[in-house]
Amino acid sequence: MLELMQQIVNGLSLGAIYALIALGYTMVYGIIKLINFAHGDVMMVGAYVGFFSVSMLGTNIVVAMIFAMLACALLGVIIEKVAYKPLRRATRIAALITAIGVSLFLEYTTIFFLTPQQRIFPQGTFPVQDYSLAGISVSNKDIFIFISAILLMVILQFIVKNTKTGKAMRAVSEDKDAAVLMGINVDNTISVTFAIGSALAAAAGVMIGVYYNTINPLMGILPGLKAFVAAVLGGIGIIPGAMVGGFILGILETLVSGYGNSLYRDAVAFGILILILLIKPTGIFGKNTGEKV
Repeated sequence: MLELMQQIVNGLSLGAIYALIALGYTMVYGIIKLINFAHGDVMMVGAYVGFFSVSMLGTNIVVAMIFAMLACALLGVIIEKVAYKPLRRATRIAALITAIGVSLFLEYTTIFFLTPQQRIFPQGTFPVQDYSLAGISVSNKDIFIFISAILLMVILQFIVKNTKTGKAMRAVSEDKDAAVLMGINVDNTISVTFAIGSALAAAAGVMIGVYYNTINPLMGILPGLKAFVAAVLGGIGIIPGAMVGGFILGILETLVSGYGNSLYRDAVAFGILILILLIKPTGIFGKNTGEKV
């Protein structure tokens, strides 16, 4: 039982990272029905902004995370305006292919300018200290990641439920044409959605840098795909579903690594995707809705 609790605790910090990235997927899908496969690479850009903030400006990790969130919020808006807005009325496959193209563009632009080499955060960026609680080992790194992620999720939930912007986002998600008739600026709402989702991905990128202590230009591929699995698991387009799906996936990965073999953790993640699509395609929180034809 003690070992099980230890693995669950280890999975909470990893799950928090997946949940933050999954929120970006689910928000964008909820608004414009687009799977933004460039989202993991926006996270990578955030990790690099955080790294250079620490290594060149000498900021602490919290300030670096704020810088990364601001930079990637701007990047998310630019990507939406340049790449996705012209395809607003195009087929979904055209938008999907564009998303993959944006992903490759971000990866190889980063490789061109910053080289493909792996970078390590400066020593002392986040001094690790372990604590023992009832026989369970917890590091300050895990506590920082978990608390930061929960705080950002609470802020997101507040924005969505209690602000005019959040109400506009929900209205556009529900019925875009009706939202226009009610005086909502749909284009601005979509841009804000991309900005918020990209900012959360940037925070996750800095957290991954803290978690693994290394970053590289291709680091966004696998976490991005796993976060997509988490979003589908919880019910894509549903914000609480993305949170729950991220935590479930993170805990399952650590359980597989702890009790089995870490080589299988990726296979388990994508196996879950296959199972959820076969058994309940709408995800845990999703509901089947009738569609008029």
